[in-house]
Amino acid sequence: MTNFQNTSIWFLVVALFVHGSAISVNAEPPGFLKSAERIVFLGDSITYAGHYVSQLETQFRLRRSGRSPEMINLGLPSETCSGLSEPDHPYPRPNIHERLQRALDKTKPDVVVACYGMNDGIYYPFSKQRFATYQDGINRLIKTVRASDARIILLTPPAFDPLPQLKQGKLQPVDAEKYAWFSIYEGYDEVMERYAKWIMQQANQVDMVIDLHTPMNAYLKKRRTADPDFTFSPDGIHANEEGHQVISAAILSAWGMGEPHQPPPTMLALVENRQRLLRDAWLSHVRHLRPDVQAGLPLEEAKRKAKEIESSISEQLFN
Repeated sequence: MTNFQNTSIWFLVVALFVHGSAISVNAEPPGFLKSAERIVFLGDSITYAGHYVSQLETQFRLRRSGRSPEMINLGLPSETCSGLSEPDHPYPRPNIHERLQRALDKTKPDVVVACYGMNDGIYYPFSKQRFATYQDGINRLIKTVRASDARIILLTPPAFDPLPQLKQGKLQPVDAEKYAWFSIYEGYDEVMERYAKWIMQQANQVDMVIDLHTPMNAYLKKRRTADPDFTFSPDGIHANEEGHQVISAAILSAWGMGEPHQPPPTMLALVENRQRLLRDAWLSHVRHLRPDVQAGLPLEEAKRKAKEIESSISEQLFN
Protein backbone atom coordinates (compact mmCIF):
# COMPACT_ATOMS: atom_id res chain seq x y z
CA MET A 1 0.00 0.00 0.00
CA THR A 2 1.27 3.48 -0.83
CA ASN A 3 0.25 6.71 0.80
CA PHE A 4 -3.10 8.08 -0.36
CA GLN A 5 -3.32 5.60 -3.24
CA ASN A 6 -5.70 3.66 -1.03
CA THR A 7 -8.15 6.32 0.09
CA SER A 8 -10.10 3.79 2.19
CA ILE A 9 -7.95 4.86 5.13
CA TRP A 10 -9.22 8.40 4.79
CA PHE A 11 -12.85 7.34 4.52
CA LEU A 12 -12.50 5.05 7.55
CA VAL A 13 -11.05 7.88 9.63
CA VAL A 14 -13.86 10.21 8.55
CA ALA A 15 -16.52 7.58 9.23
CA LEU A 16 -15.15 7.07 12.72
CA PHE A 17 -14.99 10.76 13.65
CA VAL A 18 -17.40 12.74 11.51
CA HIS A 19 -19.72 13.09 14.49
CA GLY A 20 -17.00 13.90 17.00
CA SER A 21 -14.69 16.80 17.70
CA ALA A 22 -11.45 15.17 16.57
CA ILE A 23 -12.02 15.93 12.90
CA SER A 24 -13.77 18.80 11.17
CA VAL A 25 -14.85 17.58 7.73
CA ASN A 26 -15.06 19.99 4.79
CA ALA A 27 -14.48 23.04 6.96
CA GLU A 28 -12.97 26.09 5.32
CA PRO A 29 -9.20 26.31 5.94
CA PRO A 30 -8.33 29.11 8.36
CA GLY A 31 -6.96 32.22 6.71
CA PHE A 32 -3.52 31.89 8.26
CA LEU A 33 -3.07 28.53 6.53
CA LYS A 34 -4.32 29.83 3.18
CA SER A 35 -1.75 32.61 3.22
CA ALA A 36 1.15 30.68 4.80
CA GLU A 37 4.29 30.54 2.67
CA ARG A 38 6.46 28.52 5.06
CA ILE A 39 5.34 25.85 7.54
CA VAL A 40 7.89 24.30 9.92
CA PHE A 41 7.24 20.92 11.55
CA LEU A 42 8.81 20.23 14.94
CA GLY A 43 8.74 16.90 16.73
CA ASP A 44 10.57 13.69 17.51
CA SER A 45 11.44 10.66 15.36
CA ILE A 46 7.83 10.28 14.21
CA THR A 47 8.00 13.70 12.57
CA TYR A 48 11.60 13.08 11.46
CA ALA A 49 10.41 10.02 9.49
CA GLY A 50 8.53 12.59 7.48
CA HIS A 51 5.87 10.53 5.73
CA TYR A 52 2.95 12.63 6.96
CA VAL A 53 4.77 15.84 6.03
CA SER A 54 5.37 14.55 2.49
CA GLN A 55 1.76 13.44 2.24
CA LEU A 56 0.55 16.90 3.25
CA GLU A 57 2.85 18.63 0.77
CA THR A 58 1.65 16.30 -2.00
CA GLN A 59 -1.97 17.11 -1.26
CA PHE A 60 -1.29 20.86 -1.34
CA ARG A 61 0.43 20.46 -4.71
CA LEU A 62 -2.47 18.48 -6.15
CA ARG A 63 -4.94 21.20 -5.11
CA ARG A 64 -2.84 24.23 -6.09
CA SER A 65 -1.53 23.42 -9.56
CA GLY A 66 1.76 22.12 -8.20
CA ARG A 67 2.27 24.85 -5.60
CA SER A 68 2.61 24.26 -1.89
CA PRO A 69 3.74 26.27 1.09
CA GLU A 70 7.37 25.48 1.78
CA MET A 71 7.19 22.69 4.34
CA ILE A 72 10.35 22.26 6.40
CA ASN A 73 10.67 19.10 8.47
CA LEU A 74 12.79 19.79 11.56
CA GLY A 75 11.76 16.67 13.46
CA LEU A 76 14.63 15.22 15.50
CA PRO A 77 14.83 11.62 16.76
CA SER A 78 14.69 11.17 20.56
CA GLU A 79 13.67 14.79 21.14
CA THR A 80 11.39 16.02 23.91
CA CYS A 81 9.94 19.37 24.89
CA SER A 82 10.44 18.56 28.58
CA GLY A 83 14.15 17.82 28.78
CA LEU A 84 13.48 14.46 30.44
CA SER A 85 15.34 11.21 29.72
CA GLU A 86 14.86 7.69 31.04
CA PRO A 87 17.85 6.34 33.01
CA ASP A 88 18.79 3.74 30.37
CA HIS A 89 18.72 6.11 27.43
CA PRO A 90 22.24 6.06 25.92
CA TYR A 91 22.56 9.87 26.02
CA PRO A 92 20.49 12.77 27.34
CA ARG A 93 17.51 13.20 25.07
CA PRO A 94 17.71 16.40 23.03
CA ASN A 95 15.39 19.19 24.15
CA ILE A 96 13.63 21.33 21.54
CA HIS A 97 14.30 24.39 23.68
CA GLU A 98 18.03 24.05 23.04
CA ARG A 99 17.50 24.71 19.31
CA LEU A 100 14.07 26.34 19.09
CA GLN A 101 15.17 29.96 18.86
CA ARG A 102 17.81 29.11 16.25
CA ALA A 103 15.23 27.19 14.25
CA LEU A 104 12.81 30.11 14.28
CA ASP A 105 15.50 32.66 13.46
CA LYS A 106 16.86 30.64 10.53
CA THR A 107 13.59 29.38 9.01
CA LYS A 108 11.32 32.37 9.74
CA PRO A 109 8.11 30.33 9.52
CA ASP A 110 4.59 31.64 9.11
CA VAL A 111 3.23 28.54 10.89
CA VAL A 112 4.82 26.04 13.27
CA VAL A 113 3.29 22.57 13.68
CA ALA A 114 4.56 20.83 16.84
CA CYS A 115 4.08 17.21 17.92
CA TYR A 116 5.59 16.19 21.27
CA GLY A 117 4.68 13.77 24.03
CA MET A 118 5.66 10.24 23.02
CA ASN A 119 9.16 10.63 24.47
CA ASP A 120 8.18 13.11 27.19
CA GLY A 121 6.50 10.45 29.32
CA ILE A 122 9.85 8.58 29.10
CA TYR A 123 7.85 5.33 28.79
CA TYR A 124 7.01 5.24 32.53
CA PRO A 125 3.64 5.09 34.31
CA PHE A 126 1.88 8.42 34.71
CA SER A 127 3.57 10.87 37.06
CA LYS A 128 2.19 14.28 38.03
CA GLN A 129 5.71 15.66 38.14
CA ARG A 130 6.63 14.41 34.66
CA PHE A 131 3.30 15.65 33.34
CA ALA A 132 3.87 19.11 34.83
CA THR A 133 7.32 19.21 33.22
CA TYR A 134 5.74 18.33 29.87
CA GLN A 135 3.10 21.02 30.30
CA ASP A 136 5.77 23.56 31.11
CA GLY A 137 7.72 22.53 28.01
CA ILE A 138 4.67 22.96 25.77
CA ASN A 139 3.84 26.33 27.34
CA ARG A 140 7.40 27.52 26.77
CA LEU A 141 7.17 26.33 23.17
CA ILE A 142 3.97 28.28 22.63
CA LYS A 143 5.45 31.43 24.16
CA THR A 144 8.63 31.27 22.09
CA VAL A 145 6.81 30.63 18.81
CA ARG A 146 4.31 33.40 19.55
CA ALA A 147 7.18 35.82 20.20
CA SER A 148 8.48 35.10 16.68
CA ASP A 149 5.12 36.23 15.21
CA ALA A 150 4.48 32.75 13.79
CA ARG A 151 1.19 30.92 14.22
CA ILE A 152 1.29 27.62 16.11
CA ILE A 153 -0.60 24.36 15.70
CA LEU A 154 -0.27 21.64 18.34
CA LEU A 155 -0.69 17.97 17.46
CA THR A 156 -1.43 15.51 20.23
CA PRO A 157 0.98 12.65 20.83
CA PRO A 158 0.26 9.74 18.48
CA ALA A 159 -1.04 6.48 19.89
CA PHE A 160 1.27 3.92 21.48
CA ASP A 161 0.33 0.42 20.32
CA PRO A 162 1.34 -2.14 22.99
CA LEU A 163 0.62 -5.20 20.83
CA PRO A 164 4.02 -5.54 19.07
CA GLN A 165 6.02 -5.32 22.31
CA LEU A 166 3.52 -7.51 24.13
CA LYS A 167 4.16 -10.26 21.56
CA GLN A 168 7.90 -9.82 22.07
CA GLY A 169 7.57 -10.00 25.88
CA LYS A 170 9.06 -6.53 26.31
CA LEU A 171 6.25 -4.70 28.12
CA GLN A 172 6.77 -3.98 31.81
CA PRO A 173 4.17 -4.03 34.62
CA VAL A 174 3.31 -1.01 36.73
CA ASP A 175 5.62 -2.10 39.56
CA ALA A 176 8.76 -2.60 37.44
CA GLU A 177 11.98 -1.05 38.71
CA LYS A 178 12.52 1.08 35.61
CA TYR A 179 11.40 1.56 32.02
CA ALA A 180 12.86 2.70 28.70
CA TRP A 181 11.91 3.04 25.04
CA PHE A 182 12.85 -0.64 24.59
CA SER A 183 11.16 -1.74 27.83
CA ILE A 184 7.88 0.19 28.05
CA TYR A 185 5.21 0.40 30.74
CA GLU A 186 2.32 -1.79 29.59
CA GLY A 187 -0.25 0.99 30.11
CA TYR A 188 1.79 3.68 28.37
CA ASP A 189 -0.94 4.56 25.90
CA GLU A 190 -3.11 5.62 28.84
CA VAL A 191 -0.34 8.06 29.74
CA MET A 192 -0.36 9.36 26.17
CA GLU A 193 -4.14 9.69 26.34
CA ARG A 194 -3.79 12.06 29.32
CA TYR A 195 -1.17 14.09 27.48
CA ALA A 196 -3.36 14.20 24.36
CA LYS A 197 -6.45 15.35 26.28
CA TRP A 198 -4.46 18.18 27.81
CA ILE A 199 -3.16 19.27 24.40
CA MET A 200 -6.74 19.41 23.10
CA GLN A 201 -7.62 21.67 26.03
CA GLN A 202 -5.10 24.27 24.82
CA ALA A 203 -7.26 25.41 21.89
CA ASN A 204 -7.56 28.91 23.34
CA GLN A 205 -3.79 29.22 23.74
CA VAL A 206 -2.80 28.36 20.14
CA ASP A 207 -4.14 28.74 16.63
CA MET A 208 -5.26 25.13 16.28
CA VAL A 209 -5.10 21.79 18.08
CA ILE A 210 -5.41 18.49 16.21
CA ASP A 211 -6.07 15.10 17.78
CA LEU A 212 -3.92 12.30 16.35
CA HIS A 213 -4.20 9.94 19.30
CA THR A 214 -7.93 9.22 19.02
CA PRO A 215 -8.15 8.45 15.28
CA MET A 216 -5.02 6.32 15.38
CA ASN A 217 -6.42 4.14 18.16
CA ALA A 218 -9.82 3.94 16.50
CA TYR A 219 -8.22 2.90 13.21
CA LEU A 220 -6.26 0.17 15.00
CA LYS A 221 -9.43 -1.06 16.69
CA LYS A 222 -11.37 -1.12 13.45
CA ARG A 223 -8.66 -2.97 11.52
CA ARG A 224 -8.31 -5.55 14.30
CA THR A 225 -11.93 -6.59 13.97
CA ALA A 226 -10.83 -8.39 10.79
CA ASP A 227 -7.17 -8.98 11.64
CA PRO A 228 -6.40 -9.30 15.39
CA ASP A 229 -2.66 -9.08 14.67
CA PHE A 230 -2.85 -5.86 12.65
CA THR A 231 -0.47 -3.05 13.59
CA PHE A 232 0.96 -0.05 11.77
CA SER A 233 3.92 0.20 14.13
CA PRO A 234 6.43 -2.64 14.43
CA ASP A 235 7.66 -1.35 17.82
CA GLY A 236 4.44 0.30 18.96
CA ILE A 237 5.98 3.78 18.74
CA HIS A 238 7.07 4.48 15.17
CA ALA A 239 4.16 4.33 12.75
CA ASN A 240 4.79 3.02 9.26
CA GLU A 241 3.50 4.74 6.12
CA GLU A 242 -0.05 3.52 6.73
CA GLY A 243 0.03 4.98 10.23
CA HIS A 244 1.34 8.24 8.83
CA GLN A 245 -1.56 8.23 6.39
CA VAL A 246 -3.95 8.20 9.34
CA ILE A 247 -1.99 11.14 10.82
CA SER A 248 -2.08 13.15 7.61
CA ALA A 249 -5.76 12.37 7.06
CA ALA A 250 -6.58 13.82 10.48
CA ILE A 251 -4.52 16.94 9.74
CA LEU A 252 -6.00 17.37 6.25
CA SER A 253 -9.49 17.20 7.67
CA ALA A 254 -8.74 19.70 10.44
CA TRP A 255 -7.27 21.98 7.77
CA GLY A 256 -10.50 21.81 5.79
CA MET A 257 -8.94 20.24 2.71
CA GLY A 258 -11.46 17.46 2.11
CA GLU A 259 -10.66 13.97 0.94
CA PRO A 260 -7.19 13.21 -0.46
CA HIS A 261 -6.51 13.35 -4.18
CA GLN A 262 -4.61 10.47 -5.74
CA PRO A 263 -1.19 11.61 -6.96
CA PRO A 264 0.48 10.48 -10.20
CA PRO A 265 2.39 7.19 -9.81
CA THR A 266 5.80 8.37 -8.59
CA MET A 267 4.96 11.86 -7.37
CA LEU A 268 4.83 11.05 -3.67
CA ALA A 269 8.19 9.27 -3.83
CA LEU A 270 9.72 12.35 -5.46
CA VAL A 271 8.26 14.62 -2.80
CA GLU A 272 9.64 12.32 -0.09
CA ASN A 273 13.11 12.33 -1.67
CA ARG A 274 13.07 16.11 -1.81
CA GLN A 275 11.80 16.34 1.78
CA ARG A 276 14.56 14.07 3.11
CA LEU A 277 17.24 16.02 1.28
CA LEU A 278 16.08 19.34 2.70
CA ARG A 279 15.31 17.92 6.15
CA ASP A 280 18.88 16.76 6.62
CA ALA A 281 20.27 20.05 5.31
CA TRP A 282 18.05 22.17 7.53
CA LEU A 283 18.78 20.07 10.63
CA SER A 284 22.51 20.53 10.09
CA HIS A 285 22.03 24.23 9.32
CA VAL A 286 20.04 24.86 12.50
CA ARG A 287 22.30 22.51 14.54
CA HIS A 288 21.29 20.15 17.33
CA LEU A 289 22.78 17.96 20.07
CA ARG A 290 21.48 14.56 19.00
CA PRO A 291 24.31 12.14 18.08
CA ASP A 292 24.18 9.71 15.17
CA VAL A 293 21.96 11.80 12.90
CA GLN A 294 23.10 11.86 9.31
CA ALA A 295 24.58 15.24 8.43
CA GLY A 296 22.92 17.05 5.59
CA LEU A 297 24.41 18.84 2.64
CA PRO A 298 25.17 22.55 2.95
CA LEU A 299 21.79 24.22 2.71
CA GLU A 300 22.36 26.05 -0.59
CA GLU A 301 23.66 22.88 -2.24
CA ALA A 302 20.64 20.96 -0.98
CA LYS A 303 18.33 23.64 -2.35
CA ARG A 304 19.96 23.36 -5.78
CA LYS A 305 19.48 19.59 -5.80
CA ALA A 306 15.91 20.06 -4.57
CA LYS A 307 15.19 22.22 -7.62
CA GLU A 308 16.16 19.32 -9.86
CA ILE A 309 13.67 17.08 -8.05
CA GLU A 310 11.10 19.87 -8.30
CA SER A 311 11.33 19.67 -12.09
CA SER A 312 10.55 15.96 -11.95
CA ILE A 313 7.57 16.62 -9.68
CA SER A 314 6.24 19.17 -12.17
CA GLU A 315 6.62 16.66 -14.99
CA GLN A 316 4.50 14.22 -12.99
CA LEU A 317 1.78 16.82 -12.51
CA PHE A 318 1.60 18.36 -15.95
CA ASN A 319 2.60 15.64 -18.42
